[in-house]
Amino acid sequence: MIRYSKSFAPFLLTPMDIREIARRAKVSIATVSRAINRVPTVDPQLAKRVWKVVDELGYYPNTQARALVLGRSRIFGLIVSEITNPFFPEIVQTFEDLAVENNYEILLTSTVHDPKRMESSVRRMIERRVDGVAILTFGMEESLIEHLRDRKVPLVFVDVGPDVPGIANIRINYLNGIRQAVQHLAALRHRRIAFIAGPQYLKSAGARREAFEDSMKEIGLSPDLIVIGDHRMEGGMNALLELNKLNDPPTAVLCSNDMTAIGVLREAYEQNINIPDDLSVVGFDDIHLAEFTIPPLTTVQMSQHDLAKIAFNALLQEVEYGSSSRERHNYELVTSLVLRRSTALAPIRKSAATLPKTNRIAKSRRTSIVDFGPANHNSRVTD
Repeated sequence: MIRYSKSFAPFLLTPMDIREIARRAKVSIATVSRAINRVPTVDPQLAKRVWKVVDELGYYPNTQARALVLGRSRIFGLIVSEITNPFFPEIVQTFEDLAVENNYEILLTSTVHDPKRMESSVRRMIERRVDGVAILTFGMEESLIEHLRDRKVPLVFVDVGPDVPGIANIRINYLNGIRQAVQHLAALRHRRIAFIAGPQYLKSAGARREAFEDSMKEIGLSPDLIVIGDHRMEGGMNALLELNKLNDPPTAVLCSNDMTAIGVLREAYEQNINIPDDLSVVGFDDIHLAEFTIPPLTTVQMSQHDLAKIAFNALLQEVEYGSSSRERHNYELVTSLVLRRSTALAPIRKSAATLPKTNRIAKSRRTSIVDFGPANHNSRVTD
């Protein structure tokens, strides 16, 4: 029976393989093992020689065996809500970039807002012996949180994680950016400001709605003009149709996410509503597409890059420093308003009773093409 020493058992290398590498690199077998395991004390020149031979011979480490022997897979799980939503690709890319920089891999899954699929994803990752899981779905079932309390795998949540050791929470400061958006619209003399909310089952959507209501009350405006959307473009289109039926429709609309706002822009075009002269529109998220709409979208930025960075570093903190048994970690991501061209002074209207119902917030459609201007022609509001 062949016995493998712990120094090189984690890799898909037979004794002859590792001896051949050592022979060609003119180093000891122990040096080969330490170099492949990226032990920092190995002389850089020796490690370079080892890896040169490894590349020439085409050998690859067996990561599953490594997990069994060393007790760590160097794999982080990443769970997102909907990979087709433009909000998530930058999160995934940033998370993976950081993983590569730190010699980790990622196991990615999308839940498509299905609690059962969420639970299945988490179970599968635990079975794959991932070192930690970032759950960036902005909402999940309470029963699943309870189920995960006793797990040994470090976890990171957005907004919804329990305050217990080993589970890090990223708290999003929705109020800061939404307050800036409301005050910006009020400064433009808007008094009828509507809010298109997200799905009621998402805690993050509820938090954004609450931030809107509080911000409106702070400046003495009514927060009651709220329509429920679904965080999709179709939901934004339907919401604008509903708002346009009102006897006194809004002059400004704040949306729970950018996809909703893009839907509003599309339906406004169909209804001959000029943005921003007839209706000001503000989104939330600041996805990459936001600065390429016509007109470019004013929006509340929730940095996807920063969110992914916080999530990755939180897992790394738990895994590398073993803090899960002693401490609880909470992180904050602050939102802020980015000004573009979808907001303007509120239009001066005649009494609603004197206007035709189909034209209460609509004028003739402009036929000229809007010039985007420089790609970096944005302005961020800070406190």
